[in-house]
Amino acid sequence: MSLPKLLQFNFFLSNPNSANSQHSIVPKNPFTVECRQAAVPPPFPEKWIDNSWGTKKTLQLPKYQNQVNDIEEFPPLVTPGEARSLHDRLGDAAFGKAFLLQGGGDCSEEGLKEFNGDRIRDTFSILLQMATLLMFGGQVPIIKVARMASQFENTSYKRDNFNGDESRIPDPHKMIKTYGRSAATLNLLRALATGGFASMKRITQWNLDFAEMGNRYQDLANQVDEALGFMEAAGVPKEHPVMARAEFWTSHECSLLPYEQSLTRFDLATGLYYDCSAHMLWCGEGATRQLDGAQVEFLRGISNPLGIKVSDKMDSRELVKLIDILNPANLPGRITIIISRMGSEKLRVKLPELIRAVHGSKQIVTWICDPMNGSIKAPCGLNSTTRPFDRVLAEVGAFFDVHDQEGSHPGGIHLEMTGAQHVTEWIGGSCMVTSDDLSSGYRAHCNPRLNASQSLELAFIVAERLKHRRFRGCSHQHSN
Repeated sequence: MSLPKLLQFNFFLSNPNSANSQHSIVPKNPFTVECRQAAVPPPFPEKWIDNSWGTKKTLQLPKYQNQVNDIEEFPPLVTPGEARSLHDRLGDAAFGKAFLLQGGGDCSEEGLKEFNGDRIRDTFSILLQMATLLMFGGQVPIIKVARMASQFENTSYKRDNFNGDESRIPDPHKMIKTYGRSAATLNLLRALATGGFASMKRITQWNLDFAEMGNRYQDLANQVDEALGFMEAAGVPKEHPVMARAEFWTSHECSLLPYEQSLTRFDLATGLYYDCSAHMLWCGEGATRQLDGAQVEFLRGISNPLGIKVSDKMDSRELVKLIDILNPANLPGRITIIISRMGSEKLRVKLPELIRAVHGSKQIVTWICDPMNGSIKAPCGLNSTTRPFDRVLAEVGAFFDVHDQEGSHPGGIHLEMTGAQHVTEWIGGSCMVTSDDLSSGYRAHCNPRLNASQSLELAFIVAERLKHRRFRGCSHQHSN
């Protein structure tokens, strides 16, 4: 894709006249995007263009018989300014000043055929409720990043974005369908976030008719509502933008590189490339992530915040090398390490080793926990997987314990979840899902997801851990 074909952006930081801002050299356009001033990465690496990944080794990519170039001319799904603001927030999380809540559907985003507005609204509602719990417990900003509006294209799940309905022949036109559904999802999410649905004064209306967790949430919502009443009496109206709107961002695994390349745009304001399919992208663990491979080559040149999924199989020296390739300037917020597929016991052994290696190399990263993997084959004759909910709780607990031990910051959690209450894909929780219940509500196309009640239960537990760290930090300050 040549540069003249790319959409050019004139996005300004909130202080375009700053001496450190590269934006002042661009004539101001009447249409500008104002955002919190974020750390701007250095110019993109030399000898990098958006299709240089094609010269590297590629694995698990579809071999299309013909190409579709239409998406290159389509509008971006997200803007570089939005990605920069997320970069800034994740930098706060790296130092314990914020906490990342990354959640949404499974790797196929519930499938193209089951795409509808109610599911999007309900999942977003659960994210808002979980964020409220975490913010109330941790007293820090919660960074809401949705696994939505782009998860249709996961390569390990070769169905929705690759193949036609009746054949296994890769169909490039599926990418256009993915773009359309992603744009529609983002359109609804933006409307919900800014049109009143996400207002804190509606906190008592987000409840989705669950039993025990819903009652517990209602108690907390009433406390928040009382606090809002106090703030309003003190002169901060509930209609204030901070109270009336919700910031959110989107994310997905960077797997289908032709699609990612087609939505990569050059930002005139900063002289950088951004993948405008999502605000944040991550590289999974496996055969596609060689240090000299196509996926790493593509990711090193875009300026979005990036995630790296890491299991107990990751060699700490290789992780340090990978971080150095993707973040040579060592910018806070650029790299998020997603601890995945370990289980609580292995995590207690492996994570300290990784933390010491990364911190010993003076690299700045945000550490988050993904307790969704390590599934077991479901009983009852289902051709699917499940996992006991108590193992999730144990893994999250181990993640916090290790950071307490190492003096580092637990920066967030990464979840596969749904807003539907009657989904039964994980065993256990206060909703008491048993193995016999799985067949009645198992709807996942790829990985099992937490239902609404299980998601809230986990949020309450994480909020307690954040509250404990906050109180311990206050006690330490007073003792000094």
